[in-house]
Amino acid sequence: MRSWRDHILREFTPNVARLTLVADPDGLLLEEGMLEGIRERGFELIPFDDHIAFRYAYESQFRARWDRGEHTDLVVVLHSAYNDLGSLPHDLLLAGRKLSFNLGDIFPNLSYPVLTALDRSELDAVYQAQQRHAPGQLGDNATKEFLLRHVFEIAPELIKQSSDLLRVLLRRHYRDQRIPAVLDARLIQLLRQNTTFDDWPLETLASDREAFLAFLQERWSIFLDCELAGKESSVQESDEVYGLSIRGPANLPFGHPDIRVYMDNLFLEGLLRPVPHEHSTALAKSWVTIGVRNGATEDRSRRLVKLLDGLGNSIPAEDARHTDWLHFARGWAEMVLLSNDPEVSSGTETGQSVRELQVRVDSRFAAWLSKRYAGLVNLPPVPPVMLHHIPRFLARQMDDGRAKIALVIVDGLSLDQWLIVREVLTAQMPDCVFREHSVFAWIPTITAVSRQAAFAGKAPIFFPNSIQSNEREPALWTQFWADHGLLPNQVLYKRALGEGKTEDLANTIAHPKVKIAGLVIGKVDKIMHGMELGTAGMHNQVRQWANLSFLSMLVDLLFAQGFRVWLTSDHGNVEAEGCGRPSEGAIADVRGERVRIYPDRTLRSKVKQRFPAALEWEPVGLPEAYLPLIASGRQAFVAEGDCIVGHGGLSVEEMIVPFVEIERATT
Repeated sequence: MRSWRDHILREFTPNVARLTLVADPDGLLLEEGMLEGIRERGFELIPFDDHIAFRYAYESQFRARWDRGEHTDLVVVLHSAYNDLGSLPHDLLLAGRKLSFNLGDIFPNLSYPVLTALDRSELDAVYQAQQRHAPGQLGDNATKEFLLRHVFEIAPELIKQSSDLLRVLLRRHYRDQRIPAVLDARLIQLLRQNTTFDDWPLETLASDREAFLAFLQERWSIFLDCELAGKESSVQESDEVYGLSIRGPANLPFGHPDIRVYMDNLFLEGLLRPVPHEHSTALAKSWVTIGVRNGATEDRSRRLVKLLDGLGNSIPAEDARHTDWLHFARGWAEMVLLSNDPEVSSGTETGQSVRELQVRVDSRFAAWLSKRYAGLVNLPPVPPVMLHHIPRFLARQMDDGRAKIALVIVDGLSLDQWLIVREVLTAQMPDCVFREHSVFAWIPTITAVSRQAAFAGKAPIFFPNSIQSNEREPALWTQFWADHGLLPNQVLYKRALGEGKTEDLANTIAHPKVKIAGLVIGKVDKIMHGMELGTAGMHNQVRQWANLSFLSMLVDLLFAQGFRVWLTSDHGNVEAEGCGRPSEGAIADVRGERVRIYPDRTLRSKVKQRFPAALEWEPVGLPEAYLPLIASGRQAFVAEGDCIVGHGGLSVEEMIVPFVEIERATT
């Protein structure tokens, strides 16, 4: 078989049974490619996680159709062993055929406990390695080493010197690669057999991306001094000599050919910051110039040109994993920020390059969403991939019953605007660490859909009666946490924040019973809806708002009350040009600038005739009578020629939003 998925997909033949019950303890059916394969065969899938939500979807979407004599191929997935299928409702057991799949059946020669720690997206590499190398029966340690070598391309026996180790760490953290803790532990155990790495804090640098980037950042100036002096890179100096905050060798081999390419990308994408140097002119003649601060305008112009080239060569393919787009979005946000900086002399040629790249990326991303978006909805919530996964992710952080958690949603904050906010927060709160990730918003990218999903912890199909407004957000938030054992007085919800002082909020947050807080900052969305100066104007006003310190004061307040703090957004925004305003009277339920919502397919098709480039989006995870018509590319349903900043569409800026844990740095 060509893929591990074939072992499972061969069981899914259409029209054999209208209901299939699957015991899936290892979450194999929820892997992206698997979900796509199942859907291509005409099957629809519902996980059996929440009894009430499942029953609602089952009765409204399938039982009603079966009663009308229609045929559907439905798969109900239970994340338990085969013998637990008996816990399903009796009417399902009577009607459905039963299947069971697990990792042990597909990879019989590898250690099952070790395999379960892998992200399911890595199973393709495991299967290919198993087919190619045909290992015999492997125990735990042998399986760990097999996976390190053939899945993550880490051969411990080849890591003999500092440049080898640094290359492995750079490759891992640049890609934001998730390597299971059990594999990390085995790798570190093997590396510790080499005394060369005795002074490396491997336990920290392997698992903590932010610590590793800080480790590189504070050693870059030391390397520049050595480079200028013509010294060979050495790792003998002690961190104590330079007053470094993260222990380990002070001088790293950044000049090694295998290391330089990563350093270029880290500086280009803003993961490392250029540093001032008294001999910057001399260093400008070397490759290190990307990490040396010269004139601000010169630095940014150079970065923009290189970013455009790099992004143009790294647009994810149509069959890419969602993680590829999340990684791409980080560099894309840097490009958006730089290309709209009034101090950057972009020129006509660079501006044209930006617009051409936007067209390519918008087209590729829309095609990818059409193919893969439906599969994102049911992916496991750890780590969260979509906004509605966040509450379930946070619930797992509270499993010990002692954690206090705050989710701060900055309405309308795009990833490029988060970079501005982060820069300001870093200056205002230098003792903070930002653990940055990103998630997908809901389509359409409007507040009533995406933000409600973030508070409900469910797809919008489960709150059809409130999908036109956000009035039920407090109830949805409270209900989610009630289902996880919290009382109403332990759950806090506040919105319309972002201006003025925090004294009144301080008293509410300080209530001793509050365990979970959902806080909505609306200022950025207000700025957006009044914006007449495009993306550049958004960047300017978001910076001004961040400098007012409301957000930093709020985070400090939450820290003081013992909260762990996560920040996200419900959608981003994009500059768009008018393509005409539909003359539709009252037939549209939502008359947005980037999206219109219709209750009937005929009505939507009639409007599309005037806007043939607009996309009739199928209601994935939405109520059946909630039918989006999305403006094409960077167009908007406003008067032709008018420019607005809006949301509701499918651009990377609207769809991929920040998800950041903010924490105090430990000393």
